[in-house]
Amino acid sequence: MENSYRQSDVGDIAIRVENLGKRYRIGERQRYKALRDTLTDGLRAPIRLATSLLNGRRFPVATSRLNNHVWALKDVSFEVKQGEVVAIIGRNGAGKSTLLKILSRITRPTEGHARICGRLRSLLEVGTGFHPELTGRENLYLNGAILGMRKAEIDRKFDEIVAFADVEKFIDTPVKLYSSGMYVRLAFAVAAHLEPEILLVDEVLAVGDAAFQKKCLGKMDKVAKEGRTVLFVSHNMAAVQRLCKTGYLLEQGMISATGDVATVVDAYYKTMPRHDPVVEVRHLAAGTVRFLEWQVIQSSTGDSHSSYTREPCRIGLRLGVRRVIDRSSFGIALWSDDGQLVWAMRSLDNGGQYVSLRDGVYQIDFVIPELPLRPGQYQIQVSVNSLGDEQLDMWHAQPSLRILPKDETGIPLRWQGILNVTGEFDLRLLESCHNS
Repeated sequence: MENSYRQSDVGDIAIRVENLGKRYRIGERQRYKALRDTLTDGLRAPIRLATSLLNGRRFPVATSRLNNHVWALKDVSFEVKQGEVVAIIGRNGAGKSTLLKILSRITRPTEGHARICGRLRSLLEVGTGFHPELTGRENLYLNGAILGMRKAEIDRKFDEIVAFADVEKFIDTPVKLYSSGMYVRLAFAVAAHLEPEILLVDEVLAVGDAAFQKKCLGKMDKVAKEGRTVLFVSHNMAAVQRLCKTGYLLEQGMISATGDVATVVDAYYKTMPRHDPVVEVRHLAAGTVRFLEWQVIQSSTGDSHSSYTREPCRIGLRLGVRRVIDRSSFGIALWSDDGQLVWAMRSLDNGGQYVSLRDGVYQIDFVIPELPLRPGQYQIQVSVNSLGDEQLDMWHAQPSLRILPKDETGIPLRWQGILNVTGEFDLRLLESCHNS
């Protein structure tokens, strides 16, 4: 693999990948060899080679081994221009990390090549190189050196890194005494303060608590706006759409979609299984109350299907009851794919009253005037409670609710935020500055 080349050869191209492929052998383990086995094999090798040449043939190929190979990447080609922030997304096992390891020269490709123009650094595994017996200060210098920073550069950024990690009081304490959160905060802070021309980032924004994750996202946002080339891998689609403009979708080691990041993210959602395993979180009262099924029906079509626009809709639920409950209430919530609560509602809100339930099967309808949501996947959570908010049943409904992208909704991609809420603008002149 070629790692660099002249600027005149590529113009404004920072990364060029051509027909890249990586093959691994699976299902085999190499047996343990003693020293005498190694020496014996070495002595026998020339004899086997001479015998093969005398017979006019090469060594036979073990065809059974060839059947135990898997292509982690196959025929991958793309270009990234200088200053671009590009997302590489895909489901687990799609080949994202393998691609970054090849670009980082950690592993060699089986076929094809990748060319890098500029100094490249990688944030692949936070905390690699930390030694538990060394202090935070010593690990900071050690890890910085491993990542390619010079001592003068570390000295200049030392206070900034420590402040970012929020470990000032413990910087001279061995990291084996750190909490897991302190450990990853310091590791990320070191890696995040690199100043390469090209930065590869592999799922490192999920470190620390919520406050630190927000700080990490802000740091990556700043890096992206400084004009550096960034190749960003993450399962956090909200972060991907915030940081990146273009993207590539990997499926089974091959690129299946490319273009505007919102379009690629929608293609990613379409790769999800239509019927995920039901994730049931239930607090049942002896199994006497249980949600049975759900569906969404939009008023424009009257049909129940898997994808929806922002039009008015009705979420219908079936509830089975096996005993009398004098006072009960219901709740519904929507969660985004990255675990954020988007919206919640209770039947007791806005003056609602408790209701009485008898034995039988009930139909519960939640009527929503519109779904002002950005395109993506959402999970519906429903609950039924008795007096005093005792939870009788809570259910994460499957499959997920999918909101259609802009080509169906007409909402421009650049304005797709957390919510897509319509409104009106009113312009009035309060005072004229014109001198008549």
